[in-house]
Amino acid sequence: MRLTRTTLAATALLAVLPLVGLAAAAPAAPAGPADAPVGPPAAPVGPPAKAGSSAVFDDSAAEAALERLLPRAAAKQFALAPAARGADGRDWFTVSGRAGRITVRGTTPATQLTGVGWYLQHVAHVDIGWPGDSLGRLPRVLPGVPTAVTRSAQVPHRYALNDTDDGYSGPYRTFADHQRQIDLLALHGINEVFVQAGAEYPYYKALQRYGYSAAELRAWIPGAAHQGWWLLQNLSAFGGPVTERLLVERAELGRRVTGQLRALGMTPVLPGYFGTVPPGFADRNPGATTVPQGDWAGFDRPDWLDPAGPVFAELATDYYAEQRAAFGDSGMYRMSPLHEGGAIGTVDVKAAAGAVQAALQAAHPGALWAVLGWQDDPTKDLLAGVDTSKLLILDGLSDRYNKLDRETRWGGAPYAFGTIYNFGGHTTVGANTSVWLSRFEEWRTKSGGSLRGIAYIPESTGTNPAAFDLFTDLAWEPGPVDQKAWFADWARSRYGGTDAQAAAAWEALRTGPYSTPSGYWSESQDSLFTARPSLAVGSAGWWSPRTMRYPAESVERALRALLAVDPALRGSSAYRFDLVDTARQALANRSRVLLPQIKTAYEAKDLARFRELVGQWQEAERMLAAVTGSDPHFLLGTWLAAARSWGADPAEKDRFEYDARSLLSTWGSHGTSEAGFLHDYANREWSGMLEEFYATRWKAYFASLDKSLVDGTVPQDVDWFALEDSWAKRTTSHPTRPSGDPYALAMAVAEALH
Repeated sequence: MRLTRTTLAATALLAVLPLVGLAAAAPAAPAGPADAPVGPPAAPVGPPAKAGSSAVFDDSAAEAALERLLPRAAAKQFALAPAARGADGRDWFTVSGRAGRITVRGTTPATQLTGVGWYLQHVAHVDIGWPGDSLGRLPRVLPGVPTAVTRSAQVPHRYALNDTDDGYSGPYRTFADHQRQIDLLALHGINEVFVQAGAEYPYYKALQRYGYSAAELRAWIPGAAHQGWWLLQNLSAFGGPVTERLLVERAELGRRVTGQLRALGMTPVLPGYFGTVPPGFADRNPGATTVPQGDWAGFDRPDWLDPAGPVFAELATDYYAEQRAAFGDSGMYRMSPLHEGGAIGTVDVKAAAGAVQAALQAAHPGALWAVLGWQDDPTKDLLAGVDTSKLLILDGLSDRYNKLDRETRWGGAPYAFGTIYNFGGHTTVGANTSVWLSRFEEWRTKSGGSLRGIAYIPESTGTNPAAFDLFTDLAWEPGPVDQKAWFADWARSRYGGTDAQAAAAWEALRTGPYSTPSGYWSESQDSLFTARPSLAVGSAGWWSPRTMRYPAESVERALRALLAVDPALRGSSAYRFDLVDTARQALANRSRVLLPQIKTAYEAKDLARFRELVGQWQEAERMLAAVTGSDPHFLLGTWLAAARSWGADPAEKDRFEYDARSLLSTWGSHGTSEAGFLHDYANREWSGMLEEFYATRWKAYFASLDKSLVDGTVPQDVDWFALEDSWAKRTTSHPTRPSGDPYALAMAVAEALH
């Protein structure tokens, strides 16, 4: 039977008091950014600035961000000032000032930071990338702005982060890590950010009133690395059980993240409630109707509580109350019912969608429901059941397919032009940037169009600085962006100076991996060094492209040019990252040349040639591990140390490490890995993983082929899942600091490829 609200009132109140107290201690937030013509403004903590009014807000959060982002001497040369939105409600900034005293006016603290970002790129010609920067090239006295420059946001919604970002980018990050992410997003003009940290806490608190013990719920909630897919109603339990301590600490992290966003005038986008419940919910709650959701890639999906039924509204009310107590209110909530399948059963989807929106509006009047545009979602039935003026579709396919008509497809519902150019955290470079530039401008200026934003939603972030910079620029450029000119300007800012070789390197990358077409893919191919061994394998991830999407020579040409960059520009972390990443990509592409040659030698039973080519493959693996080990952004040790840092005792540390390792390898259980084809979905060329995991697999495979050539026998089968799961359960330590000379190691790669 469901426990009543009266029965648990005292217990629930006591349980949330610590978090409420912490929330009260957070700094007061300024008005949130206006959500324009398609919906009401995000719910701020303070009163919103009215269009055309004099703006008053606390910009201390933006000043603090400048202190974090810039050398102190440079940060002190900026004067930030508030600005009022005009009658059109747009965010805007103006940059002006003399040398050593730069004034940036902006409509929110975050928009002030966007103005600073514009100045750094276009006036000071340095870059703060994601990752890497060239701030060491800043002069002692910052250059003045010849003529004041004003930029207005071309769209009201500048949304960031996929539901999978917390899993693939770092499920065990610290607040400082999240704060850095927020600073970078603000610097690049984002105003709406998905917050997953601590999202399990409202479920944990609310569902204890519906017949579940705390222990049952802690066993149902997955480990942090897999929680994104639990929120999407795809899985549960894997990587757990979680502890009460972890739940409280993650909720505190989420509270601090949402507080930081509000302080900058950005909207924290929180998960909404659409009916996910544990097994047996209907048995414990008379009147409830649940629909088993079946299988998702080998996982049993959580049940779906019919939102049109009598119990949903009560549970949604409790959920939103617990969420408010932990994280405060917002003006936007993320929900994707029936994501990647799911069973409708007897549920009336139109009525269910209406009930989901009604529950959200009851808890947060005027809030927007953000739904992912992916595969067939959102369906016509869902859209028919809601007020689409309070909906925003985050289009994950804008640059992937051709002949898209979003107005017809979604009946004029507001949507954001989105990109998912990274899947699973792959370390591959490239994106369909030429598609972004032509299509965004066409859709934004379309007569009667319903485009209202951008959605920066790669599955993992922090891997592709050029793509991040260019995509976010779309929202702030007043007209069409010239791709060639943009990359030339970016090369100058990226390394803090004009250099013909740097320009040549990025021109080669622009015409290669950054000019891939739409049609079927939005991501470039991954590496065969990271694939489960087979002579016929075409990709590491089952769902990844199986062939090259651009001429491999373009990356090798870029590598040679980067190596020839003026030594004065080689000292930045931006240069080091790009050099290592380009050398890594050039080697990764060579795997697609070597493997077919190995296959030919094996099938010809040419043992000498086979062994020669296998030797080349293994030498390439060794070089790949060495060059990635020279930059801090390619270290497995950092990922594992972060997971272990959250554990309270050795057993919990080991459990969190398994959660983190499994995501990179098997992804989950045997069924998930094999029948669900998710093994190696999150493959990445990281030092530590290359030697201990990927090279070990290929060594075992080539040894079996070698033996078969010698003995004339059939190669011995390898139980790959057993090998991979054994690795995921290991607790070996790996370096958390880079080693080796990146330049010398990249030069060795170039010479080997020549």
